[in-house]
Amino acid sequence: MKRIFFGLAILVLAAAAPAQPPPLISPEVNVDRSVTFRFRGPNDKEVAVYIEGAAKPLPMQKDDQGVWSVTTAPLAPDYYWYMISADSVWMADPSNPDVAPIRASILHVPGPASLSWETGSVPHGEIHRHFYKSGVVGDDRDFFVYTPPSYDPRGKQTYPVLYLLHGFGQDTWSWTAIGRANVILDNLIAEGKVKPMIVVMPLGYGAPEILAYDPGKRPKGLQDRNFDKFRETLLTEVIPRVEVEYPVIKDRNSRAIAGLSMGGSESLFMGLNTLDKFGWIGAFSAPVIPGSRERGEPLTEDFEKEFPGLNAKATEQLHLLWIACGTDDSLIDNNRKFRAWLATKNIKHADIETPGRHTWLVWRRNLIEFTSLLFR
Repeated sequence: MKRIFFGLAILVLAAAAPAQPPPLISPEVNVDRSVTFRFRGPNDKEVAVYIEGAAKPLPMQKDDQGVWSVTTAPLAPDYYWYMISADSVWMADPSNPDVAPIRASILHVPGPASLSWETGSVPHGEIHRHFYKSGVVGDDRDFFVYTPPSYDPRGKQTYPVLYLLHGFGQDTWSWTAIGRANVILDNLIAEGKVKPMIVVMPLGYGAPEILAYDPGKRPKGLQDRNFDKFRETLLTEVIPRVEVEYPVIKDRNSRAIAGLSMGGSESLFMGLNTLDKFGWIGAFSAPVIPGSRERGEPLTEDFEKEFPGLNAKATEQLHLLWIACGTDDSLIDNNRKFRAWLATKNIKHADIETPGRHTWLVWRRNLIEFTSLLFR
């Protein structure tokens, strides 16, 4: 009898409960590659969506069910991060479980298999995650390692290694989660455009407390400490462990360093000041910003101070210095000044300018071009 009453009570409560609205489909990629975004917010007054690479957010319109929506113009096939603003509160899309490391959502506009970031029917490498206690910084941290499809831990083949750095506000899985680095390398290796290599993606913060401050508002010396301690962790903790656990070639001719944004600055700062360690250097949209590092900026326009003793003779052994920036990036003028300074020193380097802003849409393409030049 108790079971009957219990069952009746559940039925009564279910009947009394308000009907749940159907789940929203967002984002929805349409046939013409336009994308419709939807957000349920009956009490919100203003909602917009920002899509990576756009000049400004797109306002959304609300229907009589309290659902906001907007449809974009057709988008180029690619991966984009995006965020929704509801009454000035920015958030990931609640209807999209695919979230990027920057607390945004990921949109995939599919394209042909010829695009290097599309998962193809090719042999796939593997991603390995390592955890360790940093004696330099004093925290627990991690790094990721990509091994190519040919990798066999019991085999005798050795590989060159690329240390690939993320940007400010990102972390160790950014290059794979949104940068598609492992997919890009799988495809390029299969096409014979890139030599099989091991790629190490370390945590780029030597002073993690820097994340609490906006650029330009950091305490004196914090940026210096962040760069210096990161350099120490990479040279004394990450590289030695990689060289013990993986069959990498242990000389500068087979060791490259590159990164985006903050990671690009770190690549320049470390690579050009440690030429005995790295034979290949790449900077993607590196913040070569006016002002003093003591005020919290990554690099300065006092290049003589940042790179003491750097000259054509010192860089003779450097196989590649590759400096790229999007022409719509606010950092383009500073990159041009840095490259002009290198020219006055007769330092060989590659000047790369492509359309685009400070986005992954640029950095994926930078990675494709840069890795195709490595270890040749």
